[in-house]
Order: sequence, then structure tokens, then C-alpha cells
Amino acid sequence: MTAAAMTEEQLLDALRGGDEQAFAHLVSRHHAAMLRVARNYVACASVAEEVVQETWLGVVNGIHSFRGGSSLKTWIFRILINRAMSRGKREKRIVPFSSLAPAGEAENEGFTPDRFLADGHWATVPRPFEAPADRMALLEFRARLREALVHLPERQQVVVTLRDVEGLSSDEVCELLHISAENQRVLLHRGRTRLRQALESYEDGELLAKA
Repeated sequence: MTAAAMTEEQLLDALRGGDEQAFAHLVSRHHAAMLRVARNYVACASVAEEVVQETWLGVVNGIHSFRGGSSLKTWIFRILINRAMSRGKREKRIVPFSSLAPAGEAENEGFTPDRFLADGHWATVPRPFEAPADRMALLEFRARLREALVHLPERQQVVVTLRDVEGLSSDEVCELLHISAENQRVLLHRGRTRLRQALESYEDGELLAKA
């Protein structure tokens, strides 16, 4: 069985048994997102890379003591954020996530409250994206999405990455980042709105090009 087809319990057993394929799968799945999150806490990309490498070492050393009180990926990101915050404090750069300066993030920028209901769901379901038919167009579409994610304000990028890329729950993100449920919801909606606007612009441009 490939690592990608394993259940979390099987993956844990494989990791505890020193399965290199299972560890490589874990790295390929989470490494890029971990770099994006770590970068918010430290001064430069090279330090973020060091923090991520230290986190993976912590995962290897601690996997036998992991008892499953949370999901594996939540545990990994908890190690990451703790190490990133410690490193950032040593660099005298970082304060808690909730106090990060929202540079470039105006109070209502990229957030349209009328798009959402009180429970956080879409008020009007957005029109679905149509996956491009050919491979090159699909690759470009994905590249546009990655580019839009990278250009989100820092706090929005972290929350969207944890929720929509890594699949963490709102409660897990609030616990990891020490923010309120309301703050998490607003940051997530702002980030999602910005991404949707970027992709809608891309789709509209594609339609005009074909007209």
C-alpha cells in the first residue's frame, strides 16, 4: 500500500516503524504550507526553512510519544508554530499571531459581509469554477491560485492555508493561533473572497479571450 492510500493510523504505524516512504509523503504534503506559516513568524525565508527542518526533526523524534489527542497534521503544525514563535522571539521580531500588524489589510479590504450568512456560509452560492479542459490551462489555473494565495495579507494567508490547504477545523486553527472564533472567521472569509476575486478575474479573462 502506498503512503497516500493509508489511513492516519496506518500512516502513524509506518512512521513509527521508520518507513521512509511514509515520511517522504508527509513532507511532500505539508512542507510548502509549513514554510508559508513559518515565514510569518521569522525574519527571512532561510530562517523559515531552518524552522521547518527543525520541526521535521521534532516530528521524527517525537512520533513515538504522539498519542493522538489531535490529528497528526494539527500536532505537526503545533510543533511548527511553537518553534517559529520561539525563533522569532530570539530575533526580537515576533509577537503573538493575534497581534501581527495587518499591513496592507484594511479593515474591510477584500471582505464583503453581504456574501455571507451569520453562520459563515455563502449567502449566494458562487458560480462554480469550470476546470479547464486541457492540461496546460489547468496548470495555469492552479498557478493563478497559488499566486493569489501567496499575495494574501499575512494573517489571511496563514488562516486560509491551515483551513483550506491543510484541512484543519476552525477550532484547531483558533487553538493553534490563539485567536477568537470570530477573528478566525473574518480572516478566512477575507482570504477566500480575495482568492475567489482573483480566480473570477482569471475566468472572465479566459472567456473574453475565447469570444
